[in-house]
Amino acid sequence: MCQTKTNKQSFTIPETMKVAYLEQPLQVNVANAPVPHVTGKDVLVQVMAVGICGSDVHYYAHGRIGKREVQYPHIQGHECAGIVVAVGDEVTRFSPGDRVAIEPGVACMTCSWCRDGRYNLCPDVQFLSTPPVKGAFVQYLKHREDFLFTIPEGLSFEIATLAEPLSVGIHAVKRGHLKTGDTVVISGMGPVGLMTVIAAKAFGAKEIIVSDMEPLRLEAALKLGATKAIDISKQSILDEVKQRTAGLGADLIIETSGNTKALQSTPELTKRGGSIVVIGFPPTDAVPLNVTLMLQNEINLYSVYRYTNTYPLAIDLLTSIGSQIQHVLTDSYSLDEIQAAMHQAHTNRSGSLKVIVYPHS
Repeated sequence: MCQTKTNKQSFTIPETMKVAYLEQPLQVNVANAPVPHVTGKDVLVQVMAVGICGSDVHYYAHGRIGKREVQYPHIQGHECAGIVVAVGDEVTRFSPGDRVAIEPGVACMTCSWCRDGRYNLCPDVQFLSTPPVKGAFVQYLKHREDFLFTIPEGLSFEIATLAEPLSVGIHAVKRGHLKTGDTVVISGMGPVGLMTVIAAKAFGAKEIIVSDMEPLRLEAALKLGATKAIDISKQSILDEVKQRTAGLGADLIIETSGNTKALQSTPELTKRGGSIVVIGFPPTDAVPLNVTLMLQNEINLYSVYRYTNTYPLAIDLLTSIGSQIQHVLTDSYSLDEIQAAMHQAHTNRSGSLKVIVYPHS
């Protein structure tokens, strides 16, 4: 064991830690591994909470997303927050005892995309849990200091994990140039869709229309600020949107689900001169769209890949919302219960919103 001491706090750091390994599809085991040693600009974070993301579930069940294939054993998890327990000799922004949210993608910051401020497109980004990079289902995580962000004492670690999906929503409304007073349609009320509701409201949307097939998710969206929830198994989203916009369509459509039919419906939902933002990955690479309608109505099409420069705002929004977002956190498990946690996230869409894993409980 080693011990770090500062004028803030002292931490005893063990030599080994618990780690959750994805051994094969649908099988996760907990084992011991060495605790990382930090030097330079790296920070050692005691991971206090990790949210299970849709991509975690996909890798868990299928072992791949597109061309990215898991090499077993693999460590998942990238929505995380914790406590700084040790710092490298070049770290200037953090000290042991600081509470932090962890932005999972560590970019090179020297390539042309990074220099342009679009570090989400960095070809050398090391993104937690994206194969072959190991993730955050661990008790201690080494991370570069410029991708850590202080969280206030009043913000819980589990809510701080939502800074990651909220960052996707913030990036989406920025990409779609959402303006104050706009009508926005958000399809798919998984965690990213729900966080996009928060982002749309914060950026001034007057009406936020959401769609899904699960009552729990639609109810959660209304609690977060959606003005209309549409159960697409019972209602026509096109009819509802046209009715609520005097036949014009919405200013901005944000598709988060990856559902092919949902994506294909977006041009008809969009007003002339409006915009479509695509977040969700469809099941196939090629998806037919009504390009003629988009051309005739001069509809803008934007894609979203992760996010850039969003974490400070995401943390501020989560802090301002406080307990109003607690209902999104429906399930909690210890790291030793990771198999049950992944199974819950994979199979219980109607009863779960966000599953949180606590590595130190």
